Amino acid sequence: MLRPIANALTLARLLAVLPFTVLLATAEDGRSLAAAAIFTVASLTDYLDGVLARRAHEPSQFGRIADPIADRLLINMALILLWWAGRLPWWLALPVLTRDVWLMALFHRRHAETRVAVNAAGKWATALIMLSLALLMVTTASWPLAIFAMGVAVSLAAGALYSLRPKEAA
Repeated sequence: MLRPIANALTLARLLAVLPFTVLLATAEDGRSLAAAAIFTVASLTDYLDGVLARRAHEPSQFGRIADPIADRLLINMALILLWWAGRLPWWLALPVLTRDVWLMALFHRRHAETRVAVNAAGKWATALIMLSLALLMVTTASWPLAIFAMGVAVSLAAGALYSLRPKEAA
């Protein structure tokens, strides 16, 4: 019963990418309360669908594929558009974009043979990055960049931990 709800939340996050992208792309100076609201709700569905999928004790094939794609699309569209609007320096955005390309390549390579499990550091990194991106969409202050930088640092640590971990059986 929980798995269909988790899948519906993942699908909703995928569908939210388009209106979010349009709103942020057409926003003046990369600031949009509406885009930030969609981004925030979509980000919260990432957390909630993960909780529901774990409680179901049976991840779906759809969730295993669509969840990371939805997350990467949502985050990377925000990164690119906030960089384009001058709200996020390229040197801060680049490590996350590079990480995401690496993660998707790793996921594609390992998908058939292993279950890719996110570690706690990766979850915290994603939360910090999502929080900072939402804040950058609504404020002209620069302090959300410090939160973003923390998220990048935690993300790099999570990637190192993941790379050192042996493959898990499916």
